[in-house]
Amino acid sequence: MRFRDIKKKKHQKTETEPKQKYIYPKITDRIKAFITDMFMIYMPIMYIVTYLVFNGKDDFLSSGLAPFIGTLAYALIYAFLISKWGQTPGNKAYELKVVNLKTGKLIGFFRALFRFVAFLFTATTLLGLFMPYFRKDKCTLHDLMSGSMVVRIKE
Repeated sequence: MRFRDIKKKKHQKTETEPKQKYIYPKITDRIKAFITDMFMIYMPIMYIVTYLVFNGKDDFLSSGLAPFIGTLAYALIYAFLISKWGQTPGNKAYELKVVNLKTGKLIGFFRALFRFVAFLFTATTLLGLFMPYFRKDKCTLHDLMSGSMVVRIKE
């Protein structure tokens, strides 16, 4: 086969591939989903850590390990939910889904865990949390670092 023929077929193939179109969620919906997750997942974890693991408020406050245990438990639950269904309860309530930036499929467990760690970094610097206001695809810094994005589920 000639090189020109191969080039034409490759060029034709890329032209016929449909581009995926996504509906990007409002920033307020992402914030509401995050707050919902804090109340539905993180608060029960902190209650269990405070009263079942550390015997009450005083032991919890005197321990430096307690917030780390609660955050680690939340990170593992978050990564499991995102990798399995692409949604947390808050995301499901607002019809949002976390997908791979390039393929549009669900992300894996370790990528979801990295996304959470990147979110902690982004939240402490506040730099990446303002990025959706300036980007057309509404991606935050932790979305870009992990190669994921949040999209609205099409009905």
